[in-house]
Amino acid sequence: MNNAEIKKIDFFRDTIAAVATPSGRGGIGVIRLSGPETQAIAMAFVGRLPKPRYADYLNFIDVNGACLDKGLVLYFPAPNSFTGEDVLEIQGHGGPFILDCLLQRILQLGARLARPGEFSERAFLNGKLDLIQAEAIADLIDAESNQAARAAICSLQGKFSKHIHCMTETLIALRMYLEASIDFSDEMIDFLKNSDVEKKLNSILLEIKKIKKAAKQGVLLREGMSIAIVGPPNVGKSSLLNKLTGQDSAIVTPVAGTTRDLIREKIHIDGLPIHIVDTAGLRKTEDEIEQQGIKRSLAEIDKADRILLVVDSSISSLSDLKSLYQMDFFDHLLINKRVTIIRNKIDINQESERLSREVDFDVISLSVKTGKGLSILHNYLKASIGYECGAEGSFSARRRHLQALDEAETALTNGLQKLVSYQFPELLAEDLIIAQNHLNTITGQFTTDDLLGKIFSSFCIGK
Repeated sequence: MNNAEIKKIDFFRDTIAAVATPSGRGGIGVIRLSGPETQAIAMAFVGRLPKPRYADYLNFIDVNGACLDKGLVLYFPAPNSFTGEDVLEIQGHGGPFILDCLLQRILQLGARLARPGEFSERAFLNGKLDLIQAEAIADLIDAESNQAARAAICSLQGKFSKHIHCMTETLIALRMYLEASIDFSDEMIDFLKNSDVEKKLNSILLEIKKIKKAAKQGVLLREGMSIAIVGPPNVGKSSLLNKLTGQDSAIVTPVAGTTRDLIREKIHIDGLPIHIVDTAGLRKTEDEIEQQGIKRSLAEIDKADRILLVVDSSISSLSDLKSLYQMDFFDHLLINKRVTIIRNKIDINQESERLSREVDFDVISLSVKTGKGLSILHNYLKASIGYECGAEGSFSARRRHLQALDEAETALTNGLQKLVSYQFPELLAEDLIIAQNHLNTITGQFTTDDLLGKIFSSFCIGK
């Protein structure tokens, strides 16, 4: 055992403590403890060890035996607790000062301050939940819509994990037969026909595609999509932002160059988070401040999932756009396949709202002023990123899950091609191991310490 492993074991022998409720004033504040010294700390802090899983109303005692506060105390002995260790939950009054006094007293008694996500990390390391479920806890806390919360609950209850475990078990069974065929090749025992292997591989690949589709919905619910609103001055960019957000986020005036810096807002469309950036009007200008705003706008364009190029409704074709705006900005835009042209102010010409196609670009004709055509824009944004509202079987997921599924799919596809081309199932063995390892990284059965540290460091303290 090396020094790093010894240090890690010693680290998890510590008893940790943290305030589990948000900072600020509240009626109740919660402090959590977990670790081997929990019982001893409870004896010193509240005078006795509470009955397991019963709420006791007790005094919280300071170093001199005086009462710091009074509240509820719950004790959960190992292994029947969230972390799998002895856990004590203290519910006192929710003022910042009194909570800090209580926490400092607990630290004096031998606990140390927990790192972000350390309670969930211990639950994972002690086998109380897998990595998908641990991440789902953070996703549930961060959920900003009903759909996102429901998806996180599904993952927390093990729905996503079950799919991964089933595929892993199938791969293990397939590997067992293949390795038996290799080990007993001289015995001429046909453990599994090539056609059966091919059928099982195709079945697993089909399952991966289904899970990837559901996982993508989970990623969208968690991360959403980013939109950059760009275009020349005075075409209604800031008005469009205000209409989408339902508030006066940006100043709207007839003066060109009013918006000089980026304005960021976030909305939800049927549960899909949309991160919107209103940019400075693209034009040639000698104003140094406005030039900086335009420079930032161009940088934002490169990062956006979808670029809404807003123009006046007098623009009826792409040739009109190019002839009216003879600028390098628009050459940069019009080679980008993520651009959607928004023809605003159709109320002036009394046009109908519509979604059309102009050469290589989708064009949405609408009126920000009247709201006509905004429903078309809403539906278009969801469809453009592949979001399905209320998709059956959705669960919370992260980009690392999608990447692992992609790599597992690639390994199995490579193995299938070898089987079909060479008719030797033995060539599959390595590809099956690779695929299984990638799937195991999703649940945490095969995960590096660096990945664990990165995942749990994003959690809030006390969780």
